[in-house]
Amino acid sequence: MRKSGLFILTVLIMAFSACTEKEANPFFSAYNTPNGVPPFELIKNEHFLPAFEEGMRQQNVEVDEIISNSEAPNFENTIGALDYSGDLLKRVASVFYNYNSSNTSDEIQSIAQEVAPKLSAHSDNISLNADLFKRIEAVYVKRDTLNLSEEQAMLLKETYEGFVRNGAALAADKQERFREINSELSVLTLQFGQNVLADVNQFKLFVDNESDLAGLPQSVIDAAATAAAAEGQEGKWLFTLQNPSVMPFLSYAGNRELRELMGRAYINRGNNDNEFNNGKIINRIVELRLERSQLLGHSNYAEFALQNRMAANVENVDSFLKQIWDAALPIAGQEAEQLQAMIDSEGNDFELAFWDWRYYAEKVRMEKYALDESELRQYFEVNAVREGIFMVVNKLYGLNFVQRDDVPLYHQDATAWEVQEADSSFIGILFLDMHPRASKRSGAWMSSYLDQQIDRSGAFIHPVITVVCNFTEPVGDLPALLSFDEMTTFFHEFGHAIHGLLSKTTYPGLSGTSVPRDFVELPSQVMENWAKHPEVLKMFARHYQTGEVIPDELIEKVQRASEFNQGFETVEFMASALLDMEYHTLSSYEPFEINDFERKVMDKFSMPGEIYFRHGSPHFQHIFSGGYSAGYYSYIWAGVLDADAFEAFVETGNLFDKTMATKFRKEILEKGGTRDAMEMYKAFRGSEPGIEPLLKQRGLTR
Repeated sequence: MRKSGLFILTVLIMAFSACTEKEANPFFSAYNTPNGVPPFELIKNEHFLPAFEEGMRQQNVEVDEIISNSEAPNFENTIGALDYSGDLLKRVASVFYNYNSSNTSDEIQSIAQEVAPKLSAHSDNISLNADLFKRIEAVYVKRDTLNLSEEQAMLLKETYEGFVRNGAALAADKQERFREINSELSVLTLQFGQNVLADVNQFKLFVDNESDLAGLPQSVIDAAATAAAAEGQEGKWLFTLQNPSVMPFLSYAGNRELRELMGRAYINRGNNDNEFNNGKIINRIVELRLERSQLLGHSNYAEFALQNRMAANVENVDSFLKQIWDAALPIAGQEAEQLQAMIDSEGNDFELAFWDWRYYAEKVRMEKYALDESELRQYFEVNAVREGIFMVVNKLYGLNFVQRDDVPLYHQDATAWEVQEADSSFIGILFLDMHPRASKRSGAWMSSYLDQQIDRSGAFIHPVITVVCNFTEPVGDLPALLSFDEMTTFFHEFGHAIHGLLSKTTYPGLSGTSVPRDFVELPSQVMENWAKHPEVLKMFARHYQTGEVIPDELIEKVQRASEFNQGFETVEFMASALLDMEYHTLSSYEPFEINDFERKVMDKFSMPGEIYFRHGSPHFQHIFSGGYSAGYYSYIWAGVLDADAFEAFVETGNLFDKTMATKFRKEILEKGGTRDAMEMYKAFRGSEPGIEPLLKQRGLTR
């Protein structure tokens, strides 16, 4: 049929428009930026959906090419090719989901809701592709005859087992239900986190009576006044549920009624009578996870989740948690008696409650150890802490950090750093983003914009890593002075960053922090040991005004007080780990009310009523919108590893022993997920770790 000139012109205009749009979308071309950093200044919200769609289309083409390959399946044309597929999709997803965590907006959240089921369906289309699985299985069956490298063997194992865990071996009818569950979960877990952020941002406690500020440090009062003024409430003080606001309030505010108000608001994030209530979402997530696990032949979700972790099974986790719980519970009981004695000595007629614990713990700490947190803060100015971390990492691994002003930033609060070897050779780019804002979820985390790998052409791809925190902000002329906990958190997240930066793997699927969930916290938590050591503190902790090095007597106070309140801190954490396991070891589902569920857990484990879960159900993002479901125990599991690993340095008599540091770098940090986690640890330490160093470190051996 003959086409008219008008029709041809219309087609040409449409084609030109499509090309123009494609060229204008920064995801559709190589980044013309320093070291492969995303061109943040060019990225607009309208670019994400088209880039996601194109990324999925491109990966589908790559998967079709793997399936239609006329050559017999082998490692490179099937396993390696699959791991390298989806480059565009990975690039857009890395930017988008980092935005959604650290620089979100209503539009970003709307896009996230729209794209989540599409990405779930796309992932399932790959994982449940029978022809693709046949090729993977064919390679896996003959794995022992392929002369694979250790890394290739691990990638083959992870790929095959990943497909099985994602339903590839299920019958067709079960696969269809599997898809439906995944799609629904992708939206629910996203909504859970959005609800928590909305509830945090919605709560505002304005104080208009100066007497109600009694006990609060002046820096906290000044920050609250600045926050109130920003809300148009001059002459008042604003307190929020962001950690730098709520934690000092619970620790120092003398007004018990307001402490209770703040305490209840804090534990009820996501559990209020509003549109952000997570109760129904938790029910549905638990129900769907159980159904999906049982489709795969497991009795509960935890049994499924623990298969590819160091712990291996529910019994090992339960046994481990019981050891820690039994050691911590009596210590917490003794601490509660101490606090109640102080309450009584002040002539008060009330029983210790969870909103009182931090307040009276600070009083006891001051009375018993003369340790004043506000005095300690003056030695932890945020930039000085950063330089201290740089020094520690330099002394351990020879790394240098140079600030880059020419690198695009995703937010004006962030800074960019080039990470170099001792010989100035390039390692990667690191972003640091320190303080709270309404567009950032709470907590602290490390993530990546680009993972280290060796690409298909053989080029070494350097990582782009980000560390995001919610630390105390500067106020007026007062710089950002961190609490001791914030300081150690900074070291912790930097340990994750070093894990990502020092990765030396070939395949992206095994790069950096792509390790079992209960191993990933080792590189981060071990850094906390240096943060707390007197030798290291004297390297960087200087008074923000005078430059005076932190005095020995203050360090001694910190050390003497280090075991104080460890019963509380351990029980608070362990309660959440037990809560996580209780949700995920259910073998049948019946609707529950989350407050009732939590009370039953507290009763089952004889949890003190004066202590609440570190993360209660309605805001437990680790397990309901993060990657720690049936895995929150991982932090304390890794605590066993990090206490034992740091002991290896202590035993040398040199905290920065080069031989030991090189061994830790080579056997753990550079390996990514290329070896079995315990084998990596034994290659570093020479043996499996024992629990004794952790109990000793926490003062739980009394």
